Amino acid sequence: MAPNPLQGARFVLAAHRIDQLPMDNGAEVAFAGRSNAGKSSALNKLTGHHGLARTSKTPGRTQQMVAFALPPLAQGEGAAPLDARLIDLPGYGYAKVPEPLREHWKREIDAYLHRRQSLRGVVLIVDIRHPLKEFDRMMLAFCQDTALPCHVLLTKADKLSRNQAAQALAAMRKQFEAEGLQAATAQVFSSSEGTGVDEGRAAVMELLQRERNNPPVA
Repeated sequence: MAPNPLQGARFVLAAHRIDQLPMDNGAEVAFAGRSNAGKSSALNKLTGHHGLARTSKTPGRTQQMVAFALPPLAQGEGAAPLDARLIDLPGYGYAKVPEPLREHWKREIDAYLHRRQSLRGVVLIVDIRHPLKEFDRMMLAFCQDTALPCHVLLTKADKLSRNQAAQALAAMRKQFEAEGLQAATAQVFSSSEGTGVDEGRAAVMELLQRERNNPPVA
């Protein structure tokens, strides 16, 4: 396995509102997905820090925006290193989350995606065994409309055969093409077996090092 460029990730804070997040400078990548899709496990595997994001047999435990600092990104000669972060967004769709909290996070996630200047891209966690849900489609549509790259990790690939996983990935890419989702990419991923980890890390680093071409919507 290649050296881990995300090694050294550390917890910074958990925010209930976007104005509680770290200063809006540098570059960050947001991790989004339904509560039971394996988001925390994917974050832990990508960073190589098994206790970084909380995992639980009870979905929906992430009910705040959690910021993790990464080692600063080197820039061109003479330029100062760039602050880099990963933002774990609250898991979406868990039935036991109270409705007022669900509505709060709907507003906060929308505000985060529209206003955050340092946001460079989204990693969307999708269970490979299931079709895209409403939240997944909303996130993909938003990224397309704002020219924000979205990289989909098709998690829990260990639950399928290698051929089934390849077919699911091909179907997802075909769906992106049919729906004109040029900003979306996808890969097969398994936290438990380590499938696609190097590819996932490379995708996150590519997003972090990307220039944001579109201004956030006020």
